[in-house]
Amino acid sequence: MRLRAVEDGDLDVFFRDQADPEATKMAAFPARDRERFDAHWAKTRADESVFLRTIVADGVVAGNIGSWVSDGERMLGYWIGREHWGRGVATRAVALLVGEVPDRPIHAFVAAHNTGSARVLEKCGFRRDLEMEAQEPKPEDGVEEFIFVLSE
Repeated sequence: MRLRAVEDGDLDVFFRDQADPEATKMAAFPARDRERFDAHWAKTRADESVFLRTIVADGVVAGNIGSWVSDGERMLGYWIGREHWGRGVATRAVALLVGEVPDRPIHAFVAAHNTGSARVLEKCGFRRDLEMEAQEPKPEDGVEEFIFVLSE
């Protein structure tokens, strides 16, 4: 498993994976149509402050991972194709990317029902920030989120 720069050809895989109904349910994040997806990725790839990588496992594109600043806080997010779930791909990708990102703390938001993603973050040293969770407004969509933080 390795991380590399995002290439144009990766986007078709990313688009397919983000449209997977089971994955969108697990992540509690709606799929984008192609136009919105392409606009999002063009903007993200153009932002030099974003750490953005393609995850390659067993020689194929397995997903993507990135870290960006939002409202003054360094964030982390990733999306793994369902065929790669449960194989340690996300854990290894998070460990590799946080090794590249010098900023701390790093925050990650996870749907409360996404126990696999929560476990990935815990394995990589992230801890739930209950105080920060208590300060977050109730989500309009009703999906409870946990906030994880990597401080060191």
